Amino acid sequence: MEKAIEHRIVSVNGIRMHIAEKGQGPIVLFLHGFPELWYSWRHQILALASLEYHAVAPDLRGFGDTETPTSISDYTCFHIVGDLVELIDSLGVNQVFLVGHDWGAIIGWYLCMFRPEKVKAFVCLSVPFRPRNAHMKPVERMRACFGDDYYICRYQAQGEIEAEFGQLGTANVLKGIFSTRRLGPTCLPKGNAYGTGPDTSATLPSWLSEEEFSYYAAKYDQNGFTGGLNYYRAWDLNWELTAPWNGVQIKVPVKYITGELDTVYTTPGVKEYVHNNGGFKKDVPCLEEIVIMEGVGHFINQERAEETNSHIYDFITKF
Repeated sequence: MEKAIEHRIVSVNGIRMHIAEKGQGPIVLFLHGFPELWYSWRHQILALASLEYHAVAPDLRGFGDTETPTSISDYTCFHIVGDLVELIDSLGVNQVFLVGHDWGAIIGWYLCMFRPEKVKAFVCLSVPFRPRNAHMKPVERMRACFGDDYYICRYQAQGEIEAEFGQLGTANVLKGIFSTRRLGPTCLPKGNAYGTGPDTSATLPSWLSEEEFSYYAAKYDQNGFTGGLNYYRAWDLNWELTAPWNGVQIKVPVKYITGELDTVYTTPGVKEYVHNNGGFKKDVPCLEEIVIMEGVGHFINQERAEETNSHIYDFITKF
């Protein structure tokens, strides 16, 4: 499957970025999450290319074959959006269709916030827009709501969760994350973060073959998890830097898709925000569709690839 997809390195914003691409036509830019890679979009790249679009999926800063700066302060929303703006410019277009999942969705919201003229329409998977709370830093708020074991809190201390992941083994960590059906909020008990270990192993979900899984495991064995974890460690810094955008509305056309069993969607407060007209729709006035897929977890674009492909295509063909 991967042989049909082309790969190259581009220089953007002072780093070397790996992109996977296929097809000709209007560009659809795919942004992955954690712990993922461009490879999470393998099904969508092939589908959209066959429908006469140019599908482009980078390894984001700190992931896969893209450079991994060492400082946490190199992972702010401005750095990552800066990478993407230069990538879009390097592709020779003014605008792209945008598709983001997990951290890719969060970065997608920032791109729509900072440079809305670059985005024709945004298909957001899993993570809805969340307005900035001017009164409390986000990690402090999460700790107050969900406790010290909440995964974002557990990811904050440099080296600590990496050491636990090292004891568990890369493959066990990734299997634990990909196979989880826990409803949110996700908490990670110390010493057994994902319910797996050297002596216990999670089973791969039906949507991920051993061969596909080995691609992720090899890349994370090679590069470690720190690059991706630094996105979480810059969360409070992003909050500080985005004070000028307090109360902003996102004016890009949006379709939001999530799984009924998604750990983000089932975290307290999220459903209420998504379905309350004074919430999501108020902050994103051009929110055109909300799709909740029954029986689907967090990794929606892999678990229900064909259905996700159809949803993306049906929306972007309107523009």
